[in-house]
Amino acid sequence: MAAAAVVEFQRAQSLLSTDREASIDILHSIVKRDIQENDEEAVQVKEQSILELGSLLAKTGQAAELGGLLKYVRPFLNSISKAKAARLVRSLLDLFLDMEAATGQEVELCLECIEWAKSEKRTFLRQALEARLVSLYFDTKRYQEALHLGSQLLRELKKMDDKALLVEVQLLESKTYHALSNLPKARAALTSARTTANAIYCPPKLQATLDMQSGIIHAAEEKDWKTAYSYFYEAFEGYDSIDSPKAITSLKYMLLCKIMLNTPEDVQALVSGKLALRYAGRQTEALKCCGSG
Repeated sequence: MAAAAVVEFQRAQSLLSTDREASIDILHSIVKRDIQENDEEAVQVKEQSILELGSLLAKTGQAAELGGLLKYVRPFLNSISKAKAARLVRSLLDLFLDMEAATGQEVELCLECIEWAKSEKRTFLRQALEARLVSLYFDTKRYQEALHLGSQLLRELKKMDDKALLVEVQLLESKTYHALSNLPKARAALTSARTTANAIYCPPKLQATLDMQSGIIHAAEEKDWKTAYSYFYEAFEGYDSIDSPKAITSLKYMLLCKIMLNTPEDVQALVSGKLALRYAGRQTEALKCCGSG
């Protein structure tokens, strides 16, 4: 049973670049198959197939199917360790939310996952999902809900050891206060986030987000374009290293800083530089024209 599933999984992987639909069909069949909980190899193949299928559904823009997969796999999560279950749920939810498909189900699906984590008494997972919900509230301009849930979460996280998640929530608090034009509180939350981050290793995405917010605060509050530029540059390099679409936003902010510093020659050099060439397009060209105008 497990051996056959391994062969099928390998075939699905071999088809990733040539026939995604066939790969999705094979992975679907593995995921839907009942397995024995004591068959470690079969459990592992099913876990890998779920992650691979989720990634494929995200890449092919199938948001509804990905949301359905997240609900479908819940019974299987009891077959694996709490740590693996947490990673699986968070990975699938992140894939779904990062699609930014605006299905209207984002908050509902996130709340469902949180309720499941509560019922299973999975505290760390629940906290990670609530942090993602704070982010969702921010993205959908539900700022008061973001601040309310964020403050509850901060109280919990300060007593625990998950510093990376604490940085995430402190950053979200800073972004929310900035959106509400409360710059003193935005800066205070950012300072807390940077202090916490100094004590840990920050993954590239989190570090880039931290640098991005630092640049925004320096530009918005102090009109300190030089310092803002240096932060945006760090953010750009971080986002670029993980192929994040936010790299182009950082680049645009870098160009805007150079325009505000009245250094048109730097604008030209930036746009035509090796690192920025892959992001050449209408938006950077428009800023290039502003810089030379």
